[in-house]
Parts: sequence; C-alpha cells; structure tokens
Amino acid sequence: MRLKLPTLTASLLAVLVVGCSSLKTTKKGATASKDKDKDKKEKIKPYNKVITDEAKSDEGLFTVHHLDDKYFYEIPDSLFEREMLMVTRIAKTATGLGFGGGKQNTSVLRWQVKDKKVLLRVVSHEIFAADSLPISEAVKNSNFEPILYAFDVAAYHKDSISDNRNTVIDVTKLYTDDVAPLGLPDRRRKGYKVKNLDKDRSYIDTIRSYPHNIEVRTVKTYNASEPPSNAATGSISLMMSNSMILLPKEPMKRRYFDERVGWFGRGQTDYGLENQKSKTVRYLDRWRLEVKDEDLEKFNRGELVEPKKQIVYYVDRATPKKWIPYIKQGIEDWQVAFEEAGFKNAIIAKDPPTVEEDPEWSPEDVRYSVVRYLASPIPNANGPHVSDPRSGEILESDINWYHNVMTLLHNWYFVQTAAINPEARNNEFKDEIMGRLIRFVSSHEVGHTLGLPHNMGSSVAYPVEKLRDPAFTKKYGTAPSIMDYARFNYVAQPGDGDVALMPNIGIYDKYAIKWGYRPIPDKSAVDEKKTLDSWILEHAGDPMYRFGRQQFGVIDPSSQTEDLGDDAILASAYGIKNLKRIVPNLTEWTAEDGQNYDELDKMYGQVLSQYNRYMGHVTANIGGVYEMYKTYDQDGAVYTHVNSAKQKEAMQFLHDQLFETPEWLLDNSIFDKIESAGSVERIRRFQTRTLNNILDFGRMGRIIENEAKNGATAYPLLEMMEDLRDGLFSELQRGSTIDVYRRNLQRAYVERLEHLMTEEQEGSNRFGSRTDVDVSQSDIRPIVRAELKLLKGALQRGQNRTRDRMTKFHISDLIERVDMILEPNK
Repeated sequence: MRLKLPTLTASLLAVLVVGCSSLKTTKKGATASKDKDKDKKEKIKPYNKVITDEAKSDEGLFTVHHLDDKYFYEIPDSLFEREMLMVTRIAKTATGLGFGGGKQNTSVLRWQVKDKKVLLRVVSHEIFAADSLPISEAVKNSNFEPILYAFDVAAYHKDSISDNRNTVIDVTKLYTDDVAPLGLPDRRRKGYKVKNLDKDRSYIDTIRSYPHNIEVRTVKTYNASEPPSNAATGSISLMMSNSMILLPKEPMKRRYFDERVGWFGRGQTDYGLENQKSKTVRYLDRWRLEVKDEDLEKFNRGELVEPKKQIVYYVDRATPKKWIPYIKQGIEDWQVAFEEAGFKNAIIAKDPPTVEEDPEWSPEDVRYSVVRYLASPIPNANGPHVSDPRSGEILESDINWYHNVMTLLHNWYFVQTAAINPEARNNEFKDEIMGRLIRFVSSHEVGHTLGLPHNMGSSVAYPVEKLRDPAFTKKYGTAPSIMDYARFNYVAQPGDGDVALMPNIGIYDKYAIKWGYRPIPDKSAVDEKKTLDSWILEHAGDPMYRFGRQQFGVIDPSSQTEDLGDDAILASAYGIKNLKRIVPNLTEWTAEDGQNYDELDKMYGQVLSQYNRYMGHVTANIGGVYEMYKTYDQDGAVYTHVNSAKQKEAMQFLHDQLFETPEWLLDNSIFDKIESAGSVERIRRFQTRTLNNILDFGRMGRIIENEAKNGATAYPLLEMMEDLRDGLFSELQRGSTIDVYRRNLQRAYVERLEHLMTEEQEGSNRFGSRTDVDVSQSDIRPIVRAELKLLKGALQRGQNRTRDRMTKFHISDLIERVDMILEPNK
C-alpha cells in the first residue's frame, strides 16, 4: 500500500525556501568569516612595514617608536603578565586648579596577550589571599580584572640577541582618547562640570622610555561649564604626566602598621587569615633597606652596616648653587636616625651628572629620586613618593621644591623670632640664615619621602618654660620631631639667651625610623609584630615618643599644627608678648629706600595671622578631647576630655586677649602707610572667626557629652555660654560706652545664636575630624533660646544705664534682632 504524501502548502514551501536560503547564507558567512580572519592576519604586517626607517626609537622598559603622529610600544614577551604601576599626575596646571605635581590617580596595570589582541588590564590589590590557600580561588573569582584598553597587534619583532619575540602595538589612542584613569579624575570633572575631552585641542607631547619606567606627557583640553579660570574659553587645558613603572618581581617583606607610630601606609582585605571574618591589614610605605649577607653577623652584634642599596637623592641641576649644600645637609641629617635602625650611610645626597657626563640622565627616570627645583610662585614644598601596593616598598620619590618656599620661610622666621633675633629683622636674610631655614624644610620633606606623616602631637612633649632654656633647646630643639609643624621658637623672650629657634631630627624621629626600618632577621612580617610591639611599649607614656595625627578640624588640643609646648595658653601669651614688641618696629624693620610700603603691609598681615593661630590653639581646649593611642595591653583611656579648669582658663584668655579690643594691633602709624580703610573690619573678622569657632555645633556637642559622662568634673554648656555672654557684654552691667569694635562683636554673637537656632550642621565628616550632632534633637537649641532671653533682659537693663547715644542705638537694635530670632513670625 503506498502512502500518500501531503500536498505542500504555499507557506511550507516558503519555509523550505527560507531554510535553503539560510543554509546558503551560513556558507557564505563562513566564507566571509575566513576572509575576515585572513584580513586580520594581513593586518599584522612585517615589522619594517610598521616601524620604518623614519621612526624615532627610544629604548627602555619598552622600546617606544614615534612615527608621524603615532606612537608604538614594542613589548618584550618577558614583560607580559608583569604588574606595572601607573601614576597619573598634573604636570602643568590651569590657574586655580592646585599646583603641578599633584597625584590624581594610581592604578596597577598588566599587559596581556589574548589571541591577536593585547589587553591592558587593571589589577586590584584591595583584596588578597595567599596563592597556597584554597580561598585564593574565590578571591580571584570576585576580583576579575577589568580591561582598560584593547590593542590590535600591529607587528612582531624577533630580538636577534635574546631570540625573544616582541609585540608591537599602536598606543596613540590610549593617550589621546578620554581614558578616565589617565586624565582628570571624576571629582575634578564634577566640580568644573566637564562635558568631554576636546580631541582637537589635545595631543601627546612626549613619550620617553627608561629601563624601569615609561613617562608620557600629554596636553588635555576639556570642555567645561565652570572652569576654575579663563571662563571665557569654556575649557580647561593642562599637561598630564603618566608614569608607568615596572614593579619588582619579588615584593619586599611587609612591615605591619601600628597607629601608635606615625607612618604612611596602605590597606588590604586579607581573606587568608584565620579569622572568622575578613580583616583589613595595613602595612608601611618604606624603602627596601636590607643587610648584606656578608654583614649579617656584624649587624646581629650591634655594629652599623651599610645597606645593600642606599637611599640616594639627587639635587636638581636647576637648583641655585648657593642653596644646594643646605638641601643636601637636610637630606643627610637623617643619617643619625638610620643609625638607630642599624645602618650607616643609609641616605645620601648627590649631584646629578652633567649633561656632558651623561646626556641620558633624567629626573623622570624612576631609578633616580630627585629634589626638583621649580620656578614657581607657590610658597611651598612637598615630598610625595611612589610605592608598590603589594608590599609598601617605596620605589622612588621626587621632592617638589618651589622657589617661593623662601617667602614662606622668611615670613614665619620674621614674625615668630624677630622680637629676640636681630637676624630676622630684614626683608632679605643673609644667605647663611636662609640656608639654615632651607635645610630645615629639606629635612622635613625628606621625612615624608621616607614614610613619615606629620606628627602634630610631638611639640606638646616640652614644658613651655623649657623653650626659654638655651641648654635644653640646644640639646632637644623646639620639638621631639621635625615632622611636627613646630616652626620657630615664638615662646622665647628677650633676655633668655641663645635659645634654639627650630627643630632638628629629634628623639621621636630616630625612634620612628628604627621602628619602621630596623631589620628583624629570620622572622616573617607577622612574627616580627611582637618585637615591634615591645619597642613601642618600652616608651609607652613618654610624651617624647608620642605620635599625634594631623587633624582637619581640631578636637585634640594637644595635637595641633603650628603650636609649641605643653600649654597652649601660656605659650600663646608669650607669643603675643613678642608680637607686641614687633608691631612698633615693623616700619623700621621693613624699610627700604626707594620702595613703597608693600613689605610693611605684608608683614603686618603676617603678625595678624600669627596672632590668629594663637587664638585657634587656645580655643581648641574648650570642648577638647585628648587622643592617646593605646592597645588592649596598655592601661588608661584613649580619649580624655580636657579638664574644666583648663577650659575656663582658655575662655578667660580669649576674653582678655581677643574679645577685649586688642588696642596694640591698632597702630595708626602703620595704617597711614598701607590703607585708606580696613582696620575696623579686620578686627571684626578676627574676632568673629574665633567666636564662631567656639559656638560650633560639634564643640557644643562634645561639651554636652562631657557633662553627661563626667558630671560635676565637666565644664557644662550652660556655664560655658554664661561665661561667654558675660565677657562679651560686660559693658551692660557697668553702663559704660560700647566702642565700635565691641558693637561689631556683639552683633556677630547674636547672628551666631541665630545660626545655631536655624541652621543644621554642614559639610561631610570626610576625615573623621568633627563631632556629628543632630542639632534639632540636642540640648543646643533649648540652651541657645534661654541665652537669647537672658541676653534680652540684660540688654533692656543696660539700655537704662548708659548715657552714650550710639550705645543706646546699638542696644535697641540688638533687642530687635533678638526678638526677630525668638519670634520670627510676629
């Protein structure tokens, strides 16, 4: 029996036709794909067709070829999969965008071959587990390396010497495209409302290759709605520096961080520890100082040995010759500290070779650390460093030395020492005086490049009266650490004798360098922790060995910048005595025939700035909390409130020295030469700044908490507010005339109370440097409201006591202002 086949419908025929067509297309597609692969292979041209005789080549880490407007990297096979550190800085900046040399971004990169592509991947060391542990696989799976850029292979080149194959890629677009980690960081873009990179106004300036690094300079122009300067252009142009540095094959042994010793460090979440949760470990940034194998026995006997590799700083060829010896001295001053760590000649200053001796030598070469002298009006110096994120090993450091740091040094030295120091009473110092100041700054900046941060808690170790003692200061300087901002000795008084005026490498510096650098042979990074802890405990409780962090908003009054001694109130009183000696002599000490009074104006401003520092040092005691780092095996509290008596003393000091009009600052013989007006407004600004600092939400919150915790021993907020009000309005009780300065101050007080009643705490607590308060639910507003009512009563009574018309008008105005705060809707 034959089966009858169904009749094919039109639709089914259509499907079959389409299917056949599809099959044909697939075959064609396969052919096209083969053709495409063939084309791709053909894109990888012979080496001499890509890198022609016209190319300018620079050999180094990679060989860099420049041909027309393109740049090529020739990468040896041995460098694929090696980790490299990319540091992006602003080399030349737009006005208003900081200063050159500022680090913008740091990334670890890995070059990788994938088929006919070269991938540039971003490596993260934020999480970690040792390769030997099973969990390391999970860490790798959750830490996939993003691809920053992909390149076609342009050519291959066989090295005739090593027989290795080098891979050639065109890297032009890596630097001309808007690759975020290599350009202006996101926070800057948001601030200036950057729209995009303008490629027509951006280009590669130079690419140079050195044995361990490649340095790229690019000019980048960004279209921006709110540029920091030259607003009419609607753009920001700057020169970016991208340094790509080969990391060591074997990372240096880490040394783990301890907050009791100040150090720059880095953190990593280690999943390989035997903890029941992940833990962030921190380790130090430091140079790789190691004992030579042949010297190990000497080192273990306590003899000083030279390290395998010295820390060497070169002084820029551009540095004025007369300052070079002082900068070198500042560098080598650290030798005494490294001797505590067991090394001699560990840190050396050298002159770079001349152009004739070595035309290839460059400060851009990562093998050389350089004090770079910059012809810039910026009054500053800074000491950044580049370190291996895997271990903390410092690979190189370039200290940026701006020419006008000498202006800063002159101003500090004049205003802080001229009362006792004739050498400081000039517009220009003798070379040996300026040289000594340069040496001081050189030492401080080198300290940063060795891994040490500011130690603002150092200078409090010295009793104030000891700073007037020549024997003590000659032995110890003005602070136990040159890393404090203990500038010059403003405490010493005329007649004290030949006191030291500045810090040197001190007891703390030697201790910190020993703690961070002394090798502990035959122990792992973890095992050496017990030894390091024992070194700390040897000096626990000794203020000479204390580290106090830099604060951005002072809570701990014993860890402040620019202060001296263990009592800010006494030290500031001595400082003001010296300012009172300087002011009457300012015109004479700044005089220069044929010149106008710009120097007088500038130095009077420096007096005011120094005076304002004293007010800040004292104010910090009110609502202050001491911070003394400790661990579980140490007795005592980490945080302790400043005692009530010291806080009340600080309040009285501010009334006596600031809120009572400082008549000694009002010198008409100076004003007649520098301004047509301004003295009244100037005093108002200084008084208001400190007043607002006292009446700060965070400070008031700490005072409230102190009373809640410590009761009768605290300085209550009610009492603090009463002491402040009584001092600011003392004329009301006496019925005396209120002068213009006090009228301004009293209005500022009422305005600040309004702020406390109506505003919330502003800004972010980015550095953990303030006390956060929910103002509306705290005791602050009930107390401020009560203060306003008490003040209103005192004003009404005082209005009847005075006969001065301006005082009556002023009091009447204050009553109106208070009423508007208490009853805003009336």
